[in-house]
Amino acid sequence: MYRSRIVIVGAGFAGFHAARTLARKAGAETEIVLVNPTDYSLYLPLLPEVSAGVLDPRRIAVPLTASLRGVRVVLGTVDHVDVRAGRVRYRDPEDVHRELDYDRLVLAVGGVNKILPIPGVAEHSHGFRGIPEAVYLRDHVIRQIELAAEAESAAERAARCTFVVVGAGYTGTEVAATGQLLTRSLTRRHPRLRDQPVRWLLLDLAPRVLPELSARLSASAGRVLRRRGVEVRTGTSVQEATRDGVLLTDGEFVPTRTIVWGAGVRPDPLASDLGLETVRGRILVDENLAVPGHPEIFACGDAAAVPDLTRDGELCAMTAQHAERQGRAVARNVAASLGYGKPRPYKHHDLGLVVDLGGMQAAAQPLGVPLTGFPAKVVTRGYHLMAMPANRIRTAVDWFLDAVLRRQSVQFGLVRSPAVPLDSADPELPARVPAADWPA
Repeated sequence: MYRSRIVIVGAGFAGFHAARTLARKAGAETEIVLVNPTDYSLYLPLLPEVSAGVLDPRRIAVPLTASLRGVRVVLGTVDHVDVRAGRVRYRDPEDVHRELDYDRLVLAVGGVNKILPIPGVAEHSHGFRGIPEAVYLRDHVIRQIELAAEAESAAERAARCTFVVVGAGYTGTEVAATGQLLTRSLTRRHPRLRDQPVRWLLLDLAPRVLPELSARLSASAGRVLRRRGVEVRTGTSVQEATRDGVLLTDGEFVPTRTIVWGAGVRPDPLASDLGLETVRGRILVDENLAVPGHPEIFACGDAAAVPDLTRDGELCAMTAQHAERQGRAVARNVAASLGYGKPRPYKHHDLGLVVDLGGMQAAAQPLGVPLTGFPAKVVTRGYHLMAMPANRIRTAVDWFLDAVLRRQSVQFGLVRSPAVPLDSADPELPARVPAADWPA
C-alpha cells in the first residue's frame, strides 16, 4: 500500500521531467501518477521537421510507459481540480469521467495557441502545437501543390502555391524555412509547375525575425530566408483572414489557401479555471514552485508564473529550456515536502538558443556564442539529440536518409482541417469530426 500519492497533470517538458525525477527522488511508499491525454510526451522543437516530411512523427513522440519506470500513466484530460477535497477529475479517451485523490499535485498543463481577435483567423488558419497539426500541414501543403498542378486558372494556381505564416518567432520561422524547401522539392516533380512561382510569406509586427536572438543572428537568419525566396514582412501582420486569402495590415490582399498561425503561446485555459491566483493566465508560484496558500500544490512550465531569480522582478520565459529544468526542480521540492531531501529555489541561467533553418542552415547562440551556417546546424542537431529523452538513433537515421535520398511526397488525408481547429485546448487530440463534414 502507498502512503501518499503525487498526481502530475500534463506530460510536456515540465511534466515529463517531473515524473522521471520523482521516480528517483520519492520513496517506494509514494505512488506517482501522470495524467495526460496521450501516451507520449511530445518533443516540440522538432515539430517543424515533421510537417516538412524530414522526420516520422513517431520520432518526436516519447513513449511514457517505456520511459517512466515506476510511474503510473493514466490517459485522460483533466477538466477540474477540487482544491479543497484534494481531488482531480479527468475525462478518459472514451469520455468517461473519473477521479483521482492526491496528497501532492503538480500542475504542468503547458500552453496552447495564442489567438488574437482578428476577424477570420480562428476559422481559416491553423496552429502548430501538436503532431495532428503538423501532419495536417504536411498533407495540406502537398495537396495544394498537387491541386495547383491541375488548376485550370492562373489565379487558382497562384493562390494554391502561396503559403502565409504569421509569427516570426521560433515556430513560424522554422515552419517557413523548412516548408519552403519542401515545396521546392515538390514542384520539381510537376512539369506544369516548373515555371510557377511558389510564395512563402513570413509576417510579424516585430521589426525583425527571431527577436529573441541577437541582432546579428536575426539578420543572418533573415538573409537565409530571403535568399531562398521567402518574403519576410516585418512590421506587417494579418488584418483579416478569409477563405480566399488574407488582408494584410499594409492594405495588400494575398490570395492563399494556407494560413499557419504561429503568433505565440498562451497558458492552458485550465490554469485560469482552478480558483488559484494567476498572473496573465499563469498560476502564481513562489521560488520553490509551490502555490502560495496551498503547500500541497505545485506548478511548473508554460502555465506557471515562475519568478526569474536571474532577472529581478521578471517571470521565467515560456520556453522548453525553462520547462524541462522546472520539471526537475519541482520534483525535488515535492519529494522534499514528503520528507525526501531539502527544497531548493528554482534558478536557471539561459544556456542559449538554437533555430533550425532547414537544409544545412541554422542559427545558434550556445552560451552566448553566435553561430550561423553549417557550424550552427551541427550544434543545433547535436543539442536536440542530447535533449531528446528517447528515439535519438531513429531521429539521426531519418536526418541521414533525408540528406541522401529524395524526400517522399505522399499525403494520406487522415487529419483534415476541421480536426485541428486553431482554438483547441488540447492540440494533441484531433477534434472528432464526422467524415461527411470533411471538406473536399
